[in-house]
Amino acid sequence: MNQTPAPAANELVLTRRIAASPEKLFRAWTEPELMKQWFCPRPWTTPVIETDVRPGGANFILMRGPQGEEMPNRGQYLAVVPGRLLVFTDAYVGDWQPSEKPFFTGVISFEDDGAGGTLYTARARHWTEADRAAHEAMGFHEGWGKATDQLEALVTSL
Repeated sequence: MNQTPAPAANELVLTRRIAASPEKLFRAWTEPELMKQWFCPRPWTTPVIETDVRPGGANFILMRGPQGEEMPNRGQYLAVVPGRLLVFTDAYVGDWQPSEKPFFTGVISFEDDGAGGTLYTARARHWTEADRAAHEAMGFHEGWGKATDQLEALVTSL
């Protein structure tokens, strides 16, 4: 089993061992109906999720807050290795069209822990220190942590 590398500059990282297979976690990250159940910390919801899970495929995720506020997110998959790795970015919004302002690239890895579970690592790699600091201030650790709690509860029940 590989050791998780230290965070790179401008990177935020969440790592956790989850008692579910890498394949279940991958499904939960790629199937819209599963994603809707965990993707953002409650009471926020994701009423619309569209995925084309392949290198170059676009995605769209609409996050909705408890007061009706909406955060639409468009992106594109850069790398897809079923059951192992997802890499996506908001630098493109589909069909290799540049976004107005890229914020980060997500690198999600699912490594079999040899005991029936997964070493799950979510990395948010930002172009600038200011973007990394802004993401951290928005509550990266708390928000992604809560979403991962929800993800874990979902995949252990599949």
